[in-house]
Amino acid sequence: MSAQSSDRSTPNFWTRDIIAILLFNAAYLLFSAYVAMGRRNAEFAFYLAVMVILGACLMIVHHRVRLSIGVLWCLSLWGLLHMAGGLMPVPESWPIDGDIRVLYSWWIIPDLLKYDQLVHVYGFGVTTWVCWQGVRAILADRAHCSREEIQPTFGILLVCVAAGMGFGALNEVVEFIAVLTIPNTNVGGYINTG
Repeated sequence: MSAQSSDRSTPNFWTRDIIAILLFNAAYLLFSAYVAMGRRNAEFAFYLAVMVILGACLMIVHHRVRLSIGVLWCLSLWGLLHMAGGLMPVPESWPIDGDIRVLYSWWIIPDLLKYDQLVHVYGFGVTTWVCWQGVRAILADRAHCSREEIQPTFGILLVCVAAGMGFGALNEVVEFIAVLTIPNTNVGGYINTG
């Protein structure tokens, strides 16, 4: 069977695609850890730990569901964008929100669209796609049919969108924990939103 197969019964979990994805993620996470430690950036040390935990959870989900290689690469890109967002400096001439000159503070369109917002929209859109693949795998197992036979309906897609939004809310809780436990984070507006 090809590495692109979405059939959970595929005997070889460790395909070339999976190994390439793991190496890509390990490379940017190790580089991010090196940069964060060099800058004594406790916030991103926290996020690196979260990323490792999420990566392990995703491998478990992938082992069960056999996520598509496309969605795994999209998740990997999201992780890279996230790490770059907190560690990559921006030029003095770029408009930012706050005092920390990194991509996450950058106003791509001043007072309208921040890098942070764009990364979150992309990431939780991909998360919604992951939810669809998980729901489709469960439905196919229950119906004893192939995943390709499971067609999206408005109701199923609504559940996937709601799940994606729920994961977005969980992300906000994780960021709030960072705000409460780590001094001088680059996460703003949490204390006074209740």
